[in-house]
Amino acid sequence: MKLPNYIDLAIIGAGVQSLTLTTSLLQKSEKYYHKFLVFDSTQTWLTQWQQQFAAQQIPYLRSPAVHHPDPNPHQLRNFAEHRHHELFPPYDRPGTKLFDDFCNEVIRRWKLADKVYPAKVIQILPIKRGLSSRFQLVLDTVETIIARRVVIATGNSQVQVPHWVEKITSDYPLDRLCHSQQVNLNKLNITGERILIIGGGLTSGHLAKGAINLGATVTLMTRKQLQSRVFDTDPGWLGPKYLKDFHAETDWSVRYQQIQEARNGGSMTPEMILQLRKLGSLGTMIINECCQVSNVQWQNNLWQVYCHDGNKYQFNRIWLATGTRFNIKEYPLVQEVLNAYPTEIVNGLPVLDEHLRLPKSNFFIMGGLAALQIGPVARNIGGGRMSCQRIVPAIVKPSLAIR
Repeated sequence: MKLPNYIDLAIIGAGVQSLTLTTSLLQKSEKYYHKFLVFDSTQTWLTQWQQQFAAQQIPYLRSPAVHHPDPNPHQLRNFAEHRHHELFPPYDRPGTKLFDDFCNEVIRRWKLADKVYPAKVIQILPIKRGLSSRFQLVLDTVETIIARRVVIATGNSQVQVPHWVEKITSDYPLDRLCHSQQVNLNKLNITGERILIIGGGLTSGHLAKGAINLGATVTLMTRKQLQSRVFDTDPGWLGPKYLKDFHAETDWSVRYQQIQEARNGGSMTPEMILQLRKLGSLGTMIINECCQVSNVQWQNNLWQVYCHDGNKYQFNRIWLATGTRFNIKEYPLVQEVLNAYPTEIVNGLPVLDEHLRLPKSNFFIMGGLAALQIGPVARNIGGGRMSCQRIVPAIVKPSLAIR
C-alpha cells in the first residue's frame, strides 16, 4: 500500500475500539471509506488483543454477546446461529474463537482488511495555519503523512507495579518477576514450580488456572478479599441508570472518584472464584486474601517473600496481575499536541469536549483516557461503542466540525 501525502482521518491503533469506530463511521457515511487510514505496526486488526487472549489462555470474554465491533448489536448472536455452545452463561458471553471469527467476518464484510497501514506512529506534530489545523504523523518507517483529524485508539495504558518492586536490590532473571502482560502460558515449562500471583482481578484467575494446568502450584495473594462480579463494572454504567448523574456532575475530580469507586480495583466472575476455591481444596492452590508483600529478595535461585503479617514464603516466580493505569502525561505520543491545545488534566485523565476532542481541536481520544466523559466502562468494548456515538457525528456532520 502506498502512503498518501494527506488523509482526512488517521486512526492510531487497530484494536477492538478502533474497529468499532470504523464500522460506525461507514454505517453513517459509506463515502468516508477512502478518507481514513488506520495505523498499527502489526499490519492486521486485533493482533495485540488476540495475542493477549492466547497468552493467558482465556476461553471466553467477560462481556455479553451484544458488545462487539459491529453497529448491529444482534449481529454476533446471528453469526453464532449454529455455534450456540460457544456462547457462555450468563448473558451469552462469546468464546474467544467465536469472537475472533466474528471480528474477521466484520472485517471482511466492511472491506477493512486493507485499511491498516503497517507502521507505528512515533510522533504527532500539530500544524496550525490561520484558522485551520492539521497534524503531521511521523512513522517508524521514516514516512510522514498529514491528517486533518486524528483519533487515538491504542489502549495507551501503563502497567502498574507494587512499590516493593523498585526496592529489589539483587539481580534476578527477568522472566522470574514479570507483569501479567509479559506472561505467555504457551511458552513456559513450569512443572513443579511454586508461583506467586499478585492481584485479585480476572487476569490473575486465568493465569492461576493456566499455571496449575502446566503442573505448577500457585499462591494467589490479594490485598483485600476476592470480589465476585459478573462484569468489571455494574451494567448500570452502560446507560442512564448511573450515567445521568455522572454527566450532571460538573466537578471533574468528583467524576474521577466515581470512576474509581465503580471499578473498585480488580474483581472476578463468580464461576472463576468457584473454580479457584475448588483448586484450593485439591491442594494445587492457596488463596491468601487480605495479605500484602512488604519486601522480596532473590536468593539461592528463589524469591524470598516477606509479608506485612510477618509470614515468609519462597517462590520460583512472581507474576504481577496488578493492572494498568491511564495517565495522558505519561503518553509521549500526545505531548506535543497537548502543548498546542492546552487541556485540563485530572489525575492523568484529560477533560475532553462532548465529542471526545482535545479543546478546540480535531484530535479525538477514545478508550480509558476518555473516562471523564464516558464513565468507568470507557476502556471496555461497550465503552468503545459509547465513544463512537460521540466521535462519529463530529466527523460526518459539517455543522459539528472544527476547521
